[in-house]
Amino acid sequence: MAWQPQEEQLVQLAGFLRDSLNVQNQTVFKHAASMLAQAKESPDINNYLTYLVAQTDVPAALKITIKEAQLIKSTAAIMLKNNVRFSYDQIAEPSRAYIRSCILLALEDPNAQIRSLSGNVVTELVRQGGILGWPQLLPQLMALVSNDSGSTSLETQEGAMSALYKICEDNARALDKDYQGERPLNFLIPKLLEFTTHASARVRGQALSCINIFIPHKPQALLVVIDAFLLQLFQLAHDTSAEVRRNVCRAFVLLVDVRPDKLKPHMDGLIEYTVSQQRIIEDSDLALDAAEFWLCVGEHEALAADLGRHLALIVPVLLECMVYSEDDIIRLGGEGDDAEEEDREEDIKPQFAKTKLARNAPTKADGSGADASGDALDEDDLSEGEIDDDDDDDDDGGDPEDQWNLRKCSAAALDVLASVFHRPVFEITLPYLKENLQHAEWPRREAAVLALGAVAEGCMSAVKPHLPDLVPYLISLLNDQEPVVRQITCWTLGRYSAWASHLKDPAEKAQFFEPMMVGLLHKMLDNNKRVQEAGASAFASLEEKAKSQLTPYCQPIIQQFIRCFGKYKDRNMFILYDCVQTLAEHIGPGLAAPGLVDLLMPALIDRWNRVTDQSRELFPLLECLSYVAIALGKAFAPFSGPIFTRCIKVVHTTLEEYVMAAGNGHEGVDLPDKDFLITSLDLLSSIIQALDDADGLELVKTSKPNLFQLLAYALDDPANEVRQSGYALLGDCAIYVFPELEPFLATILPILSGQLDLDKISFDEVDASFAVLNNACWSCGEVATKYGPEGMGPFLDILYERLVTIMTNPELPDSLVENAAIAIGRLGILSAPALAPHVAELVGPFLEQMEKVEFTDEKADAFRGFTRIVALNAAAIEQHLIKYFTVIARYPAVHQQDGVLFDHFKAILDLYRSMIPDFDTFVGSNMAPSDRQILQNLYGV
Repeated sequence: MAWQPQEEQLVQLAGFLRDSLNVQNQTVFKHAASMLAQAKESPDINNYLTYLVAQTDVPAALKITIKEAQLIKSTAAIMLKNNVRFSYDQIAEPSRAYIRSCILLALEDPNAQIRSLSGNVVTELVRQGGILGWPQLLPQLMALVSNDSGSTSLETQEGAMSALYKICEDNARALDKDYQGERPLNFLIPKLLEFTTHASARVRGQALSCINIFIPHKPQALLVVIDAFLLQLFQLAHDTSAEVRRNVCRAFVLLVDVRPDKLKPHMDGLIEYTVSQQRIIEDSDLALDAAEFWLCVGEHEALAADLGRHLALIVPVLLECMVYSEDDIIRLGGEGDDAEEEDREEDIKPQFAKTKLARNAPTKADGSGADASGDALDEDDLSEGEIDDDDDDDDDGGDPEDQWNLRKCSAAALDVLASVFHRPVFEITLPYLKENLQHAEWPRREAAVLALGAVAEGCMSAVKPHLPDLVPYLISLLNDQEPVVRQITCWTLGRYSAWASHLKDPAEKAQFFEPMMVGLLHKMLDNNKRVQEAGASAFASLEEKAKSQLTPYCQPIIQQFIRCFGKYKDRNMFILYDCVQTLAEHIGPGLAAPGLVDLLMPALIDRWNRVTDQSRELFPLLECLSYVAIALGKAFAPFSGPIFTRCIKVVHTTLEEYVMAAGNGHEGVDLPDKDFLITSLDLLSSIIQALDDADGLELVKTSKPNLFQLLAYALDDPANEVRQSGYALLGDCAIYVFPELEPFLATILPILSGQLDLDKISFDEVDASFAVLNNACWSCGEVATKYGPEGMGPFLDILYERLVTIMTNPELPDSLVENAAIAIGRLGILSAPALAPHVAELVGPFLEQMEKVEFTDEKADAFRGFTRIVALNAAAIEQHLIKYFTVIARYPAVHQQDGVLFDHFKAILDLYRSMIPDFDTFVGSNMAPSDRQILQNLYGV
C-alpha cells in the first residue's frame, strides 16, 4: 500500500513551517525552528514535506489563508530540497521513490513560485542521484511539456520546461554519455527543437536556452540536426518575445566558434539582424546579447572580414550604446568626494598571488595562474523558510562600473573592430568624437572619451596625427567636475601612454609626456576613490610603456606614491602596490640610489608593520617587495632580516594549519588562503637573489624553522601554484645558497623526481601543471650543476628517464620540452659517466630541441654537459655526427668564443679528428660549405 501521512503529524508539520516564517514573534519562531530540527530526525520527514508540496490543498484543520498555504508549500519545498542536497545518502530508497513519484505533481500547481521550487527539488534529485537514478524523469517531463495527455495546463507545461532546463544546465555532459547503448541527448535534442515552436513564449525561450547549453560541447545529437536548428533560429529571430530573441542572439554567438561554416553564407543578414536587436536599447539585456556577436565574430578570422562591408552600420550603434543609460546614471548618482570614507568590506576586491616564473629558464612558464574574478563561493545554504529563486540571475543593483553591461561590451567590440580594420573604424568614429568630446552633457562626453580609448591600439596610426590636439584636451579633462569623466580619461590616457613615451624630441616629451605623467600622478590623489584607482592603474600602464625613461623622474614619482600610502584606503592600496612593483621592475638597479631607497623603503616598512599575517593586503605587499628586493639588490640587505624571518613564519604557519586541517578531515577548521604561501615563497626567492651570497647564506642558515624543511612540504603541496613557486625557490637556492641546500637534497630530490612523472599531471589544470613542470625541470638543471655524482647518483636514473620522457613527448608544449633537454644536458656537467651509456638514444632528440632554444647561460651549460657525455662514448653517435658538427658550427660565434664552451667544442672535434680516418674529407663531403667554413675558421677543422 502506498505511503499515507497521519493527519495529526501533517497538521503539526504544516504549522511549524508556517511559524518558522514568523520572525516578528521570536518565541513562536524559535519554537518552530526547534521542532523542525527535531522533525528532521524522523524517517518520514521527506515524505511529509513532499506530500505538502505536491498536494493542491494543505490540511483544512489549519484554517489558514491561501497566501499562508502557499508560504507553507514554499517552505516545505525549500526544506525538502535542502534535505535532498545535504542528506541524500541518508534518505531511504522507499522515501526517495515516494518523492520521485509525487514531486512532479507540484509542477501543476497554479502558483508559479511553487512550480519553480518543485523544479528545484527535481533538479537536486538528479544532481545527487544521477541521470540513471531517475531514468523515467526526462520522458515524463517531455510528455508534460508536449501535453501528450491533452489535459495539461499551459502553466504546468511551463513548469515542466523550467525543470527540464535546470536539469540540462546541471547535467550537460552527463546527458551526452552512453548508457547501455543510448544517449539521452539523442532523444532530448529533437524534442527541444520541437518545443521551440510551442505556443508559450516561456517554453520557446527555455527550450532554445537548453539547446544553447549544449552548443559549446558540440554533441553529435545536435550536429546532425544543425541545419534544422539554424532554420529554426531564423524563424525565431523575429519572435514577439524578447526573451526568445535574446536566446537567438546567444545561439548565433555560440555557433561562431562551433560551426562558423554554417553562418558564413548568412553573414549579411545576421549583421543586419544583430544591429536591429542592439538598437533596442530599452531592453539592455537583449541589446547586450546582440552586442556580444561583434566580439565573437571580430575575433574569428574566417568571419571577421564579413564585418568590413558593414562598419558604417555597426560602429555608430556601438558608439550610441557606450553612453551611460538613465538607470546607470541614477546608480552613479552618489559619485563624489569619498576619499576619506573607509571602504566597506564588500568593496575590497579579492587579490590573488601571481605564480612564480622560472626566471632563469630559457622559456618562462606562464605565471598567470590565478583567476582575478574573486573567490569561488559555494551555493548559499538556505535555512528553512528562506525563499530560493534559482531563476533569478539578474543583478539590478550595484555599481554599473563593476558589471559586464551593454556599455562595456560595446566598447570592447569597438576595440576588437579597430584591431581588425584599423583606419576605416577611426574614420567612422571621428565625426562622433568631434561632436561629443566637448559635449555639455557629461554622459556624452564620457562616452566619447571611452570611444577614443577603445580605438587606441587598433587605430593608432590613424589617430596619431590628431594626438597633439587630443592629448592636451584629455589632460584638461582630468579636472572635469564629474568623477566618472575623470575616471575614464585616466584609462584613455593610459591607452595612449605608449605614444607619449616613445616621443624622441625632448620638446615634444616636455609638451606631452611630462604633462600626461604629472596629470596621472595627480589623479592618484583625487578626492574620489574610483578616480584614484583609475589614475593608479593608468600610471602603472605608463610605467610599462616608458620603462627606464622614468628614471630621471623617480624622486617625484616615489614622493607621490608615499602621499598615496598616507591617504589610500584598503581597496586602492592594492593597485598602489602594483604601481610600486611595476616601477621597480622597469627601473631596476636605478631604484637603488640612496636617496630613493631612503624615500621608498620607510613607507613600505610602515605598511609591513601595519599589515597583519591574516590580512589579504599581505599578498600584494609581499609581491611588491619581491620586485623591490630584486631592483635594490644589495641595498635591500638592511631590511632583509625581519622580512625573511616573517616570510618563514607565514610559510610555517600556513603549512601547519593545512596539516592540522588534513588531520581533522577539514572539519571545523578554516583553511588558510594559499596565497599566503605563494607570495611568501616568492619573496624568499627574491631576497636570496638580491643579497650577497654570504648574507643570503646567513639568513638561510639561521632560519627557524629551517627553510628547506618547509620547502620540502611546499614542493609536495597539492596546489599547482604553490609547487610552481616552490620549484622557483629551489632553483634560486641552488644558485645562491647551495651549501645550505645540499644536506637536504636527499629529501628533496625524490619529491622532484616525482614531480617529473607525467602520469601525475592533472588534466583538469593542464596549463598550471605544465608551468610547474617547467620550473621543476629548470630547478633540476640548477641542482645538477652543483651536486656531484656521489649525491646525485641514487636519483640520476629516474631523473634522466623522466626528463627524456618529457623531451621526446610531441604532445607537450615546446617550452617544457626545451627545458627538459637543457636539464638533461646540465646533468652531464658533473654526472657524465653515468649518462654516457645512454648517449645513442639521447643525441637525436637533444640536438633537435637545442636548435630551437635561444642562447642563454643554461643553453651553454647544457652543451658543456652534453659534450662531456659524448666524449665518454664518442663512437655511439656515429649516425648523428654531421648533425652534431652542424649544431656546433651554427652556435653563435660570439658565444662559442666563451673560453669554457670553446674549449669543450674544440676538444670534442679534436677527439673525432683522431678517431675518423681522413676526417677533413668526411666533414667536407657531408657538411654544408658555410658550416664547414665556420668550423675551419674557429677550430681549424
